[in-house]
Amino acid sequence: MLRTPLVSSSAFLALALTAAGSAQAADFNAIGTLNQAEFLAFSKDVAAAVAYKGITPTEGLGITGFDVGLAAFGTEVSSRDVLRKAAGGASIPKYLPTAALKAVKGLPFGIDVGVTVATLPGTNIRATGAELRWAFVEGGTVLPAVGVRLAVSNLSGVDQLKLRTQSADISISKGFTFLTPYAGIGTVRSKSSAPGTSLASESFSQTKTYAGVNMALGLMSLAIEVDKTGDSAGYGAKLAIRF
Repeated sequence: MLRTPLVSSSAFLALALTAAGSAQAADFNAIGTLNQAEFLAFSKDVAAAVAYKGITPTEGLGITGFDVGLAAFGTEVSSRDVLRKAAGGASIPKYLPTAALKAVKGLPFGIDVGVTVATLPGTNIRATGAELRWAFVEGGTVLPAVGVRLAVSNLSGVDQLKLRTQSADISISKGFTFLTPYAGIGTVRSKSSAPGTSLASESFSQTKTYAGVNMALGLMSLAIEVDKTGDSAGYGAKLAIRF
């Protein structure tokens, strides 16, 4: 369940990122010291942080539409001691921060395509991702928009970790004046391995639920989203040029 009100998520995120910024660097260079159960727990936490997050309503942008902006996200750590061990004892914040550059382009027939480039500040984790979204019900004055999304994300920057996520979800959104609330549910399928260690690869699925609101501010927009992937809750915001 998503328990935190949307109106407080941006303030919470700011506090989480401030706390993370004050922590020492946490490069994950000691993954080989984990046992198999710890590696699975570590992989689930990292997958929840780097899995693709749209932070956008369901409705399509249209053939002339763009959404380009900066996003910040904080993802709760479920196995903090394990992450600390994988980082060689370095400090790990309660919420892993993510900063991302995101771009989405509208296409005909309610289809949007998007890409993202992200980093987890204070760590050696980087990620790239892409999405394909189809609003098969485009919505209007009365009807909400309903759509499906397929997305992938690939982790880089960590010598002892290869991780790829594939996600699928269905969502709904409805515009009211300058506000467009939205919500969705889906699954994130991940595969992780630890090259150069004795650890076996892990494959696992995590349920994903999310809800958010997009606020139109002329050509700009501000979106706020709460997310739960597996056992990890997340809180994010995106400021974008959207038209």
